[in-house]
Amino acid sequence: MHDLPRESPLAAVSPLDGRYAGKTADLVPYAGEAALIEARLRVEVEYLLALTDRDGVDCEVSTADRSHLCDVVDEFDADDAARVKRIETEGTDEFAATNHDVKAVEYFLRTETPERLHPWIHFGLTSEDVNNLAHRLNAKGAVEDVLLPAIEDVRESLTAMARDHRDVPMLARTHGQPATPTTFGKEMAVFAARLGRAEARVREAADELSGKLAGASGTYAAHVAAYPDIDWRAFSTAFVHSLGLEHTPLATQINPCDDLAALFDALSGVNNVLLDLDRDIWRYVSDRYLGQESENSETGSSTMPHKVNPIDFENSEGNLSKANSDLTFLRDYVTSSRLQRDLSDSTVKRNVGASFAHCLLGYRKTAAGLGKVVPNEQVMREELENTPEIIGEAVQTILRREGDTEAYERVKELTRGRRVTLADFRELFDDLDVDEDVRQELRDLTPAGYTGVADDLVDELDG
Repeated sequence: MHDLPRESPLAAVSPLDGRYAGKTADLVPYAGEAALIEARLRVEVEYLLALTDRDGVDCEVSTADRSHLCDVVDEFDADDAARVKRIETEGTDEFAATNHDVKAVEYFLRTETPERLHPWIHFGLTSEDVNNLAHRLNAKGAVEDVLLPAIEDVRESLTAMARDHRDVPMLARTHGQPATPTTFGKEMAVFAARLGRAEARVREAADELSGKLAGASGTYAAHVAAYPDIDWRAFSTAFVHSLGLEHTPLATQINPCDDLAALFDALSGVNNVLLDLDRDIWRYVSDRYLGQESENSETGSSTMPHKVNPIDFENSEGNLSKANSDLTFLRDYVTSSRLQRDLSDSTVKRNVGASFAHCLLGYRKTAAGLGKVVPNEQVMREELENTPEIIGEAVQTILRREGDTEAYERVKELTRGRRVTLADFRELFDDLDVDEDVRQELRDLTPAGYTGVADDLVDELDG
């Protein structure tokens, strides 16, 4: 199959740009090569404008110049990105190939500005001043504009399910064994609450992304050499804040990336909650607690026509597991650099978008799956009725209240290792030396009714 054009989705090396290209398209403005080039250009232009606005710097930008520079960023398109790439890799009539991606952006900007401004483009900067800001602008945009809304969609679905099914009784399982009943709504509320807390940590980490602009070794040396009387630390702080980022005052040539590590860790936290959810929902489908709505044209199994497989949750599990593997690697890798700078992190950071894409696929598949499942209340109630031993906890607790020191052992002897019925319990109740009102209290116990305040706990959800 050597005749496939490289741009064909069928020729994509990664499924993110092949099979899943349509589903990851929302991240392209923040995660593609063109997005990084555009973000670098934005930083360069914003820096040039801030620099020329600074009193004491011997350069002025006219109103027309300023308007044009803003247009260069706002109207940057695919052809412009391709031209930057050519300057880097092939060269043009004006420039030899730079073999340097940031320098290519600088030269591109020269072609868009009058010659008198050329000395001030990239003035005093190292490429990492531009790159660290560009990467964070893209990461912040991807998280706030794409990932967080997708997470919120899942949380809203879980919240709606919790409220709609708050009083649907369901057998719980601890260690895989039948345990004190709960309600399906309460279990979904647990996941909604967990996801809400994890989502808040992602928002906080995105808000705290922090940029550096301090020159080749983080000392402002070139800036100070040119203009020793300017407070470059204050300038840097104000400039980085103007981009919507926090400021990192102490750095080497690189921004230490602890902020990015915190963001990757927070996203892993979201993914862990959803992995737990995916696996539980998968089990509920397997146990027929949940039915699945499907399209008539959809194939569940290539050989078994009756099947409707929980593929959305399985797909989500696979993508979130892949995302967490990548995020853990990124978290651990980007926070170290040999001495003041080495380049190993540069290629690694180009994979941030891929990890975000696997996150996005996972979130959207979970949301799609939740939109198809429907609680099967009859199956849930039947299983409760067939597992009467689960009221044993209530029986022995009531008897303890009445002062029976052998309550636990009495119920254990009745239920451990054997099938029991409600009739067996009632025989036990008839033999107990308790008041009649207590005996009736015990007789009124049912598996479906033994859910405590599970339905009321759903009200603990915010929003």
